[in-house]
Amino acid sequence: MDSPATTALRRAVCTLLLASLGCATSRPLGGESVCTARPLARYSLTFTGKWSQTAFPKQYPLFRPPAQWSSLLGAAHSSDYTMWRHSEYASNGLRDFVERGEAWALMKEIEAAGEKLQSVHAVFSAPAVPSGTGQTASELEVHPRHSLVSFVVRIVPSPDWFVGVDSLDLCEGGRWKEQVALDLYPHDAGTDSGFTFSSPNFATIPQDTVTEITSSSPSHPANSFYYPRLKSLPPMARVTLVRLRHSSRAFVLPAPDLVSRGNEIIDSLSVPETPLDCEVSLWSPWGLCKGPCGKLGTKVRTRYVRVQPANNGTPCPILEEETECVPDNCV
Repeated sequence: MDSPATTALRRAVCTLLLASLGCATSRPLGGESVCTARPLARYSLTFTGKWSQTAFPKQYPLFRPPAQWSSLLGAAHSSDYTMWRHSEYASNGLRDFVERGEAWALMKEIEAAGEKLQSVHAVFSAPAVPSGTGQTASELEVHPRHSLVSFVVRIVPSPDWFVGVDSLDLCEGGRWKEQVALDLYPHDAGTDSGFTFSSPNFATIPQDTVTEITSSSPSHPANSFYYPRLKSLPPMARVTLVRLRHSSRAFVLPAPDLVSRGNEIIDSLSVPETPLDCEVSLWSPWGLCKGPCGKLGTKVRTRYVRVQPANNGTPCPILEEETECVPDNCV
């Protein structure tokens, strides 16, 4: 039979083991920090499109359809759920949303994650923006165990391009963040190989991973975002989240650098002017050599403008060139 001292020691060891196991099970995987903020927090979310012809002059969509943004679809969730992630494969639901604007499959994926893993606390959405420079808003609720926010907005028109946020944590230790503002840049879902805003459907086989589109990648000159003179693209959109302290129906003012005019936005700060260089075709073959007999004649070749310059971009070179020649059929 164990002595009282041995029994007490065993009890102490068991207590320590149970305590350590309890701590381990309540700690997020991967060494993530634990959110200990008060139970719930509500935020207003304002999405501002900055997709203007001045900032993105190349192939800017003016009609059928003009530049615009789809509805916004998002979720408040834990680290067990991922809506989209750079360098990972897009789900079928995300593919349907960014290619065709169909949200049903993505909603079912979010719902399944919430039921199976208890990883989604709430879903939120915001109306579409019918122009490239517009604003839309929503409200959302987060919980200490579901303090991450993700959302996507489709770029319209485009093959499979979108902007969004992946797992933004609104909790910082023991408190909720009061305000967060992020610039958003275009991403390619890796499901369609189109290079331009109006490219026809051309499925990527095998499917590629999600990548950020930059001024030099993809490096093909036909790409709608290819601006080799820029080190980086200007922001295509911006999202601002502000914690609500009073009624969830409280009126949310526009961001301070914006003046709203209906659904259109006038940016009171200077809009970046992205230079667009002139692009011309290759030279045509030389034409017939014309001229009188016994004398030198001339022949001409031409080229045409493929992209007009904009915003102080490099002007177009000469489009017609002639040179001397010996006439083929003199007159």
